[in-house]
Amino acid sequence: MERDGIFAGDDPFEIARDWLSEAEQTEPNDPNAVALATVDGTGMPNVRMVLLKEISYNGFIFYTNYNSAKGQELAGNPKAAMVLHWKSLRRQIRIRGTVSKEEGARADEYYASRSLKSRLGAWASDQSKPLASRATLMAKVAKITAQKGPNPPRPSFWGGFKIAPHEIEFWADGAYRLHDRFAWRRNSAGESWNIQRLNP
Repeated sequence: MERDGIFAGDDPFEIARDWLSEAEQTEPNDPNAVALATVDGTGMPNVRMVLLKEISYNGFIFYTNYNSAKGQELAGNPKAAMVLHWKSLRRQIRIRGTVSKEEGARADEYYASRSLKSRLGAWASDQSKPLASRATLMAKVAKITAQKGPNPPRPSFWGGFKIAPHEIEFWADGAYRLHDRFAWRRNSAGESWNIQRLNP
């Protein structure tokens, strides 16, 4: 099967990194924004935007509060899907796979790289839980600031998730809606990829 141009390569993670790098030059805001889909305990789907922080050699990593709705849904059913869509490039990448926590040194390093206010906010926010008012939240931020000081450690309830994909689809817009689509599929992380061109 002939794959050239933007679809060329033997490593889908490298292709994804190349596409993201291009998008960083053209997208006006948050080129690393992804739509993340999970399901709750009843099987009801949920989707929201998060920021993708790393495309590693074997997965797609984002960070969040583990007690949030998405964190709880991933704890109950560690499978997810995400979409990166770049309007400026007229491309998208779809990912589906299994999810594991990304904790330890890597999560500590990313947490430490965030602004102080963002780090304090991670401590203060009971993400996804009801909130009486913004004033209540800001008062909690002030209290946490006094308690934790200028170098707060990463909270135990906050860290990363990595999607290890079983499927990655690269999509590029084509004239007359005759788009180019290539799906990379495998049954588990250790297997070789099966690559297929798909009808638009």
